Amino acid sequence: MNMMRRLKSIASGRTSISSESGGDSTTKRPKFDQGTEEKVFEETDSMEKCGKDQEQYGDALSESVNSNIAPTRSEKSGYDQLPKELNEMKIGDDKGKNNNEKDMEATVVNGNGTETGQIITTAIGGRDGQPKRTISYMAERIVGTGSFGVVYQAKCIETGEAVAIKKVLQDKRYKNRELQVMRILDHINVLKLKHCFYSAAEKDELYLNLVLEYVPETVYRVSKHYIRMHQHMPIIYVQLYLYQICRGLNYLHHVIGVCHRDIKPQNLLVNPQSHQLKICDFGSAKMLVPGEPNISYICSRYYRAPELIFGATEYTTAIDIWSAGCVMAELLLGHPMFPGESGVDQLVEIIKILGTPTREEIKCMNPNYTEFKFPQIKAHPWHKVFHKKMPAEAVDLVSRMLQYSPNLRCTALEACAHPFFDDLREPNACLPNGRPLPPLFDFSAQELAGKPEELRRRLIPDHARS
Repeated sequence: MNMMRRLKSIASGRTSISSESGGDSTTKRPKFDQGTEEKVFEETDSMEKCGKDQEQYGDALSESVNSNIAPTRSEKSGYDQLPKELNEMKIGDDKGKNNNEKDMEATVVNGNGTETGQIITTAIGGRDGQPKRTISYMAERIVGTGSFGVVYQAKCIETGEAVAIKKVLQDKRYKNRELQVMRILDHINVLKLKHCFYSAAEKDELYLNLVLEYVPETVYRVSKHYIRMHQHMPIIYVQLYLYQICRGLNYLHHVIGVCHRDIKPQNLLVNPQSHQLKICDFGSAKMLVPGEPNISYICSRYYRAPELIFGATEYTTAIDIWSAGCVMAELLLGHPMFPGESGVDQLVEIIKILGTPTREEIKCMNPNYTEFKFPQIKAHPWHKVFHKKMPAEAVDLVSRMLQYSPNLRCTALEACAHPFFDDLREPNACLPNGRPLPPLFDFSAQELAGKPEELRRRLIPDHARS
């Protein structure tokens, strides 16, 4: 059955939508043959991993489209040409000149460097008048693997601190975009790059090793825990996680100008004691430049914004907002909201909930897309998508994030100010075990730059100001 036939069956009422568990189809989802009318949606399923039950911390660091892939269509690959003088593996840029931790010399370690049980000794500092010091890591175990490489849990011998080391094959001719992005990131809700080094191997191969904060859990695994218990995730945790996702996205979008492009539960790390959340895996991240084309085949399928499915190449950071809305809906429902088995199927699942996009909405997503005349399908009421006891504020926020038109989606900071998070702003708000909430209101001047005073006062409650 192709997409048009399936949409027509939905429009005629032959395919039902159940609201009992969240509006997922009661019929078995068929696989689609991507024929002539669906060429725009052609994609390689080998890159699709988001629907598999991968119970590893490494999911969070491994499942995005790797930045070290060959150039694709209109977008350059995940790296820029290296000047000749940088082939000595010293990476730095002007943005890091005043940050000694980020303006690091990436030393080369002989051998693969991160085999389990091996001690890796490298050096940091030594620039801008700072003393060089030696630091050593012992690789303890593999916690994730993927097409990009391997993620190890390791321990810093000097301090005893646990870290994660993400090891990726490095083309000597290029800079690694993930490294370039992570070196300028500094926010409580974004995973921190602590150090980096290169390791040489056989066949003249060179590996980049990113030394990252180690955070033991992911939103994906926390969600799976409640699913196994046949329970919905407590609303307090949905509020905490989504608020921190949105705050982290505001920093990326508004302060740094970076679009993550692969927001999903596996890429959201959580400390199970404090419930502090950190966005990780910047292998797909990019600074979007207006007028500059980007690849549309980006982001894991369940969380891919509709403009990407429509083949848009001049999209905005609003694709991250869509992904965050999908994550929120999934935590509330206990399963993905749009579980398509292909790009075509993905669009069918979206249309079943949002209805057929109007001509204006399609134009907002991709002005060049004029291929289809879709059967007219009415939107499924949001209050019927979720169970009856779902807070109205939760449903409203999901609806504001999951809009066809990218410019109609709320911004990350507007989401933080939404009434759904008012419980977190109460003076006596705490975790269910009585412990304090993680830091939520310590906004920097850069995070709130250019925002109206009314919004600022809402984001920082009076008790937090004092």
